[in-house]
Formats: sequence, structure tokens, C-alpha cells
Amino acid sequence: MAEVTEAASKLSLGETVYIDEVGGSDDNSGVESSPLKTAIKALEKFGDNAKILVKKDDEGFKDISGAALKKAKKGLELQQKKLKKQQEQLEKQASQDKEKAEEHAKMLERAKAVVLKEDASLPKAEQIKIRDSVASRGKRVKVSGWVHRLRVQGKDMMFAVLRDGSGYLQCVLTGNLCHSYDAITLTIESTITVYGIIHPLPEGKTAPDNHELVVDYWELVGKAPEGEEAFNSKVSSEADPSYLLDNRHLVLRTETYASIFRARAKVIKAFRDHYESRGYTEVTPPCMVQTQVEGGSTLFEFNYYGENAYLTQSSQLYLETCLPALGDVFCLAESYRAEKSHTRRHLSEYSHLEAEMAFVSFDQFLERLEDMICDTIDRVWADAPTRELIEQLNPTFQPPSRPFMRMKYADAITYLKEHDIKKEDGSYYQFGEDIPEAPERAMTDQINRPIFLTHFPAHIKAFYMQRCPDDREVTESVDVLMPGVGEIVGGSMRMDNLDELVAAYKKEGIDPTPYYWYTDQRKYGTSPHGGYGLGVERFLAWLLNRYTVRDTSLYPRYPGRCAP
Repeated sequence: MAEVTEAASKLSLGETVYIDEVGGSDDNSGVESSPLKTAIKALEKFGDNAKILVKKDDEGFKDISGAALKKAKKGLELQQKKLKKQQEQLEKQASQDKEKAEEHAKMLERAKAVVLKEDASLPKAEQIKIRDSVASRGKRVKVSGWVHRLRVQGKDMMFAVLRDGSGYLQCVLTGNLCHSYDAITLTIESTITVYGIIHPLPEGKTAPDNHELVVDYWELVGKAPEGEEAFNSKVSSEADPSYLLDNRHLVLRTETYASIFRARAKVIKAFRDHYESRGYTEVTPPCMVQTQVEGGSTLFEFNYYGENAYLTQSSQLYLETCLPALGDVFCLAESYRAEKSHTRRHLSEYSHLEAEMAFVSFDQFLERLEDMICDTIDRVWADAPTRELIEQLNPTFQPPSRPFMRMKYADAITYLKEHDIKKEDGSYYQFGEDIPEAPERAMTDQINRPIFLTHFPAHIKAFYMQRCPDDREVTESVDVLMPGVGEIVGGSMRMDNLDELVAAYKKEGIDPTPYYWYTDQRKYGTSPHGGYGLGVERFLAWLLNRYTVRDTSLYPRYPGRCAP
């Protein structure tokens, strides 16, 4: 850099300027050791009196030709005219912007003088939720909510779509109602209260519920920021996913996510309605435990008054203890897995729907599981508003047909070989190996229908799973696989023989002492029984066609994220 500065100081107007059309740069000084690239730049910097030498090849610097000099002068002239025009346009724009700013400032000052008052002669407005707006047509009503969309039409009309969580309502403001300071400065996500009458829209016009509220008075409750802090600046589809998760509290306000969590609420209600209709009892097991269910490596450990304790991986063991007292039971609770997994179907905290059933065979167990999934979908599908949400989020969804495909683990290994689905190292999966997520999903997506994948080898499943009576190397177990998302349910028959369970503890290296209450289920009147766990977020990802389970969790938790 010092060399360039020193070279530049040696070159003054009227002296020789060097141009290297191959290796030069118009950021250089123009001396021989730091040549420019173009003749236009030489003329611009040093004028017509400069002696210009040009280097085009290995022959070195030569006087610029007359034609090249003429072309450069013409190019410089055009460039200067263009720059002048751009400068004039910038000055004109700046002048217009200044005029607009001054006019806007005057308008704001005038707007401050506009005072809105409710007409006391009008009927008293009845406060309603937007969900009641169709039934409230023709009456004067009062509605409070957030400004979801905003449009100004001309000088005397504004359209605001209001949202209150129960629906959307288009409101039209005219005259002085849109001339006040609050109206002129109104922003998306501000909260307002509007008064007026709801009228059906004429043919050809559209709005939520095909009507609009003609406002006769309104009040600003809370103004949302504008500029860089405006809602649309904070939340956009192009934003980085991590940024959107940091601003999840705002993302939830968008129509897509509001629809997801409204659908989620209806699905959870449908689960509960199914179980109630089938005679199950809902229970609420503890989340703080001192035993493991799915292996110690995925436990979240914490200090519980000086003792080691864990966040539960599953409520299964507690549900089993309820069978003798309550019969078939279920729970919907949070489960926690300390897996350092960043896949699109894993969460560290998720909603776990679990059920246990007494005195069932494995075939009956599978029938009940299939009935739960299909009946829940049927209930959701039969509810028109919920079906509309699902069709909005997943237009191609069709309820699954029964029966689900039954496929044994051994047949899945054969399928993977026959369809050339291999491991990362290029080899085929062998019987006895766990089938990871990727090949499992590839198989499910190819088959493109729900699958009951059954009879897994005992050594790759949990210690409590019942072994098949005709083949003790495999278990009466099942994973439910859905196209597009993979496994959404895992379940099995449970060991009902006391000696077998004690042997399983020993084989797994588990101290049976803390499990005495679980072992007692085989001691005080054992029974054949089975159960399953369904990941609600995975179920919803399948139903609503979401790419990741993070979309179906209100505030997703996974490695590296425990906020907001």
C-alpha cells in the first residue's frame, strides 16, 4: 500500500499515464509500476493533457492510438452525462421525499386535532368474540383484537382485518375514523377495539366469513412498533430458521402456525374422546422419576433433595401399575430424551400419548392400536372446521384405510436388500441389526401406506418386552410407520412372567431394587398386557405435512435450544 501511495505522488497532471489492459486496475495510481486498466479512467483522473501509454501484450507500453483515445473521450463523456442525470434524479427524489415528509408531518399535526367520540345515540354495543360474528350480523357489536392485515384505500377508507384467536374479521373505517392520529400511525399487530355493525358482503367480494364490520367508533389499545422493529420486519418466510425460533412468540401469530396449533388442540381432544368412548381411564403419572425405561444414556439427571432423579423418558411403567385398579388406562404427558439428535423427527421434550391394556393378545393389541389411530383421524375429519384446517395445511391428505400393512422385522430386512437400500458403507442390513431412520423412511415412503412393523429381535428392544411364544429370539413388538415421517408409535406386549422379568433385569445389568413396585405387578396377580407410546408431534407432522416435528411443538426443545 505504501508503494502505491508513493507512486501516486510522482504522477501529476500533464505527465505520462500507464494503462495495462490485462493486469492493471482502475484503483491503481497510473504510474508504470501501478498501471490503470482503462483509458476512460486515465482521462477522468488526469484530463486531456495526460500522455497515455497502453500495454496490451508482452511488447510493453505504447502510445495510445487516435481511435482508442477518441473512443475513450466519447465513453467518458457518456459516463459523465449518465452520472449527471443520476445526480439530478437523486436530487429530485430527495426533494420529493422532503416534500412528502413535510406533508406527512403536517398531516400528523392535523390528525392530532381529530378527536373520535362514540355516538351516544347508537344502541349499546354487545361485546363478542369473532367466532360469534356470523350469529351477530345486523347487531351493533364491540370486538377487540390484533390488527392482522391493514390496507389504506384512498384518503377516506381503511380496511383492517382483526384477529382475536377465535377467527378473523374484516373491518372498514371511513371518514374521520381513518383521519385520526391513531389511524394514520396504525401498525400491524397493534391491538384495537372496534364498534359497529356486521354486514354480509355483496356478491363478488371476499372476506373472512363473507362479511365485514362497518365501524362507527374505534379505540387504540396498544400500538405495535414500526420500522426495523415492525412485525413484518421481525417475521418473514425468508428469515433464518434459528432466528424464527428465537422469535417463536411472534411466529405463532402467523396464520400457518395458528392453524397448526388449533389443529393440534382438536387432535388431542379427539385422542381423549376416543379413549373415553372405549372405556379407558386417563391418569397423570409423575415426570420426576428414579428409574429408567428406555436406557440410561438418554436420561436427563437432576438433584432431587440430595438424591439422583431423572425426567421421565416414558410413563409406561406407571401406567402398568394402574391396570389392576382402573383397567385400561392412558395418559398424555411430556417425556424427555437426552439424545443429542438433530434430525427433523427428534425433540428433547415431546408430548407422549401412552396407553396400556390388560388381558389382550398381541393380535388384539394391534387391532386396538389401529382402531385408536383410525378412529382419532375419523373424529378429526368429521369436524368441519378442523378438516378445513387440515386441508389448508395438507391438501392431499386422505384418512388411512384399514387394515394397515403388517410386516415383520425379518421381512423388512429382506425388503431393504431387494430394493437396494443399503448402509452408508454400501453393505446390506442383516437380521439382528437396528434399522435406522433413513432406510426405514425410504422403505415406508416407497410402500406409501401405514405399516405395522412387528417382531423385532429381543436384543435390540427394551428389557420389558414380551418374547414370542413360538420364537424366543423375537419380541411381540411393533413400530407404526407413516409415509413422510417414519415411526410415530412404538409398542409391545409386556413381560408378564416374574422369573422372566427378573432374568431380564440381570441380563441388562439393572438393579431390580428400585423397580420393586413394577416387579410386584407380576407378583400380585399377573396378566397378559400390552401398551404403546405415540409421539404427538410426529403424528401431527404426518397429518399436517410438516417437514419437521419442531413445527408442531409450541416451543421446541432440542440440543442447543431451551429458549425462549
